[in-house]
Amino acid sequence: MERYYKIAGLTVSMDTFGITEERARKYLCEPTETVDMQVVSNWEAVKDRHPGFDANTGEYMSTAANFYKKLLDFEGMMLHSSTVVVDGRAYCFTADSGTGKSTHTDLWLKLFGERAYILNDDKPALRREGGVWYAYGTPWSGKHDISVDERVPLGGIACLNRAAENRIEPFSGTAAIGAIFKQLNRPRDPESRIKLLELLDKLIREVPVWQLHCNMDMEAAQIAYAAMSKGRKDQNG
Repeated sequence: MERYYKIAGLTVSMDTFGITEERARKYLCEPTETVDMQVVSNWEAVKDRHPGFDANTGEYMSTAANFYKKLLDFEGMMLHSSTVVVDGRAYCFTADSGTGKSTHTDLWLKLFGERAYILNDDKPALRREGGVWYAYGTPWSGKHDISVDERVPLGGIACLNRAAENRIEPFSGTAAIGAIFKQLNRPRDPESRIKLLELLDKLIREVPVWQLHCNMDMEAAQIAYAAMSKGRKDQNG
């Protein structure tokens, strides 16, 4: 049955099932005549490409891909990241799976206590609204389903690498674009790819991006926050 949801500030209609329907419940809203997008699923095709997936996983992957493709029309994208909020600002930590994104943001929770929470632990939505970037929780929230239905100003993005010693530095140019691009939902059709690349260019230019080399000591969170909470311009003087 088709239901209505408020996701990333948009009214979304979606007929889904299983874990996707379960996780989307907190985003339910009243039926409305105005719908910003209709999310459709092609879970059978996902299962065909990934024979190990069950219908639940195929539905989850398919609805996420469709939502984030259509979000491009609203200056929005998905960034594969663990996103933590401290004092009303969101900080995204992105890297390949298994690098330690969630482990790092868990350090922030321990460091800041009640001042911090996880906005989304896997696929937050980033939207540019009135020239300002915001991060949103979404139903597509990773294996532990850690997500909050909120919009929070985006304070910065860190591309995380494992290292013996902790250090953080501003990250820009083609290296930063490449590191972030591979963590985005990348539609196959050329028109959507162009929209994504244009939006990524704005993100890189307008949001502080960092390269974080870190181990999993508490010092890693302290160093990351010290730089990211000030922003790139302040850090560079």
